[in-house]
Amino acid sequence: MRKGAFSTIRFVVFLLLVLLTHVSEVMSASVPSWWEEMEIWGDEAAMELELDFPTMWMSQRAARIPVNVDSFGAAGDGVTDDTQAFLNAWDKACSLKNAVFLVPEQRHYLVNAARFRGPCESNLIVQISGTIVAPDEPNGWDPKNPRIWIYFSKLKGVRIQGGGVIDGSGSKWWASSCKINKTNPCREAPTALTIDASSGVRVQDLTIQSAQQMHFTIYRSDAIKVTDVRVQSPRDSPNTDGIHISNSSNVTIQNVQIGTGDDCISIANASYNIKMKNIDCGPGHGISIGSLGKDNSLAVVTGIVVDTATLTDTTNGLRIKTWQGGSGYVRAVRFENVKMNAVANPIIIDQFYCDSPITCKNQTSAVKISQVLYKNIRGTSKSRDAMKFACSDTVPCSNIVLNNINLEREDGSAETFCNCAMGFDYGFVKPAADCLRNDGKSACDGTRVDSQNQTLIPILHTEL
Repeated sequence: MRKGAFSTIRFVVFLLLVLLTHVSEVMSASVPSWWEEMEIWGDEAAMELELDFPTMWMSQRAARIPVNVDSFGAAGDGVTDDTQAFLNAWDKACSLKNAVFLVPEQRHYLVNAARFRGPCESNLIVQISGTIVAPDEPNGWDPKNPRIWIYFSKLKGVRIQGGGVIDGSGSKWWASSCKINKTNPCREAPTALTIDASSGVRVQDLTIQSAQQMHFTIYRSDAIKVTDVRVQSPRDSPNTDGIHISNSSNVTIQNVQIGTGDDCISIANASYNIKMKNIDCGPGHGISIGSLGKDNSLAVVTGIVVDTATLTDTTNGLRIKTWQGGSGYVRAVRFENVKMNAVANPIIIDQFYCDSPITCKNQTSAVKISQVLYKNIRGTSKSRDAMKFACSDTVPCSNIVLNNINLEREDGSAETFCNCAMGFDYGFVKPAADCLRNDGKSACDGTRVDSQNQTLIPILHTEL
């Protein structure tokens, strides 16, 4: 080989090396943000990428087939019963690939209890751009469906979206609730929107309001993502949980605004890897794990993350609630980056929960609570006990960790209440939490830390 040709090859190799180095630097520079996101969301983020990229690619190449409920006889006047038109349109959309089940904008559809069942053909989109409204008379509700209104089941890879409204017309249901009218017997009420026995479903850009009871339930499902959803009901509407998760795994809730008369988000039994980010809650009862263990039942909840939330004028902030007599465990829970604005009980673990008209009897068994981290929690408390750890005498809480806590009382000094709670704090923690013990000797007679002189004051166990 001639010397000139060899020099040319060396120059080309040099240029390739420079180019590869530059690409490597660019990729390295992007790693922190990517890694940070993966750290926040865990394996579910990788799973979501695998699901979404093929779906996006296919949807761009394939023509969508609109299935308009109006074409099946829906009147959209808010008076005519459009239930059957919706069900007929669903049967058609579910049977077609790349279909769009379309609820047009600027129209109101009166729909009674309706079950939208799968499995469906691939790439189905449910486009709710208009308003779906429920009948407002409880006495006229379908007796065959006392607990459901808009109910989706056995779906896979479906998107439910559109910017529309699901309105439960709940005011008469609330008035007849035994929690409002003590002379009425407690009766079952429908959940406005339910996703059941489904996977890979995304719900985004919807408003759910004035539910008859719960607003949105995710049940027996996996890999569900909820983003940019708004939930609205008055603060005095009973049992109107915003988003309720039960028997489900790998659920992500992000960028939601919830104001109701009950828990903004509630996580029930058999729920795993639930991640919540950018949550705006209030009014309501806060973000709750539980209640668990009622009627001596077994409960297992693990892998719960709340990262970045604001709670305003709620009765509770970050709550874990269990009944006496239950069994099982709650563990691997992380609450971080949360702002409390005039919250009555900002941080609370209550293993003596009793939502009953009669006094609950004392029982020795309990749902075990452990490995709970509270980090970067700040704001104001309406009550003296800004932090309450009311744990079981026989099954104490363990590994409760506090880091960078700054909770102040609106009027007076804030304090920490402990009963059988073991753990530790580090960094700045206010109010002081010296009643947390990590030596197996945590006081079980109920103690409160006086934030002024750092002394432990015994508290009657019946306070809670």
